[in-house]
Amino acid sequence: MLYGYLPSLLDGAWVTLQVAILSLLLALAFGLAGASSKLSTQLLLRLPATAYTTIVRGIPDLVMMLLVFYGGQMGVNLVTDALGWDYVDVNPFVAGVVTLGFIFGAYFTETFRGAFLAVPAGQLEAGRAFGMSRWQVFRRILFPQMLRHALPGLGNNWQVMQKSTALVSIIGLSDITWLADQAGRTTREPFVFYLAVCVFYLVMTAFSGLAFRWLERRYSAGVRRGTT
Repeated sequence: MLYGYLPSLLDGAWVTLQVAILSLLLALAFGLAGASSKLSTQLLLRLPATAYTTIVRGIPDLVMMLLVFYGGQMGVNLVTDALGWDYVDVNPFVAGVVTLGFIFGAYFTETFRGAFLAVPAGQLEAGRAFGMSRWQVFRRILFPQMLRHALPGLGNNWQVMQKSTALVSIIGLSDITWLADQAGRTTREPFVFYLAVCVFYLVMTAFSGLAFRWLERRYSAGVRRGTT
């Protein structure tokens, strides 16, 4: 099957899945930090967060990937040369995860910001009036409602992020796309291997869609929906 390249493609699929999950966790961290900064009353927090979302969302993902990998490589080694250290080779896996997390953190920032604003401020004030601490208000009132509003946007961005993991092949990471390209060149049957990659991504996004629909139903429990 697949000219004996199936085990290799499965290894690449596992690498792709790791990149996607780790990038998601990093993007969530960037998104929460960015949203909190943009909603802050401190100008020194709002300005960098606004610049982050404006610049990152305006640069193509491929260009950003190459910029971080090659530009980061040069920047790191300029520092190590100045300190007299040995040459540092940037790991493509780390570069891919950091770049995707950084890029999609900008989109998650706007998703979280909108979700935070969708929670009625009166409920937060009521929680504090009942003697709750800031952490208790966040955990019991703000976060569950914010997440319900954020899930549709998070699900959409996650689907796009999964497909964007194919970009890591451009920096030499042995993900499923890179391995399929190599196998296609060797066997001169690129269609077969690219079709296998399409099936993998389709399965991954389909299961992700089901998972997010389950989460949306769970966090919408008890919410009365309007009728038309």
